[in-house]
Amino acid sequence: MDSSTILGIIAAFGLMILAILTGGKLHFFINPQAMMIVAGGTIGATLVHYPFKDVFNAVNVAQKTFFHKEISPNEIIEQLVGFSSKARKEGLLSLQSVIKEVNDPFFVKGLQMAADGQEPEILKELLFREIEYIEDRHEKGSEIFMSLGAYAPAIGMVGTLIGLVQMLQTMDDPSTIGPAMAVALLTTLYGAVTANVLFIPMSGKLKTRSQSEVLCKSLIVEGMNSILNGENPRIMEQRLHAFLAPKERESVFDKSKKKNK
Repeated sequence: MDSSTILGIIAAFGLMILAILTGGKLHFFINPQAMMIVAGGTIGATLVHYPFKDVFNAVNVAQKTFFHKEISPNEIIEQLVGFSSKARKEGLLSLQSVIKEVNDPFFVKGLQMAADGQEPEILKELLFREIEYIEDRHEKGSEIFMSLGAYAPAIGMVGTLIGLVQMLQTMDDPSTIGPAMAVALLTTLYGAVTANVLFIPMSGKLKTRSQSEVLCKSLIVEGMNSILNGENPRIMEQRLHAFLAPKERESVFDKSKKKNK
């Protein structure tokens, strides 16, 4: 589970609730009518904008903001260097025996293609094409949540207008002014909070997750291509380190030297 997402949501809502409680009662800010207007209007507008299938897929993609195990690029590079050394010593067919050590289906696919003796150019083309499709799916999910972030405040303003109309129509009855004004103000509040605390940050988190995943998969493609070309593991490591910032680079060979001392 992604601790930063959970902590961020808890901090945002927790501090807002604390501020509410220090100045009044929490139930003053709970209004089912306002909730229905914002939730129904936002979901409805999104379904008008996007096909149901895309919206459903976006919900599945959104799980990455809560449940995501970060994979270190250096771990991938270390694995690739080890596989490269094995392939140079025992041949490409030996990669078949290490497939069970890998959990990533994309990595498994690359290893299987290498073990089968696939041409480097074909392997690179097929895997990069798969990366493009992954980017498209992630981009669509991020776009949908950004749209939710745009629709929620707008629907909140619609709810405000509804509340004001209800209030103006019943000005002769003072007892109805308060509930109507509550709807008018709380719909704007709900729209702003859901957009700026949930939908827009989730869209940004999905973009970050996508960039991280694409980086790791690009490392795999370049590494497998180097293995098929019989490249020296040290040269391959230097090539893969080009994907990382200098301060993030960890050499497998430097680690082994330290262990041997």
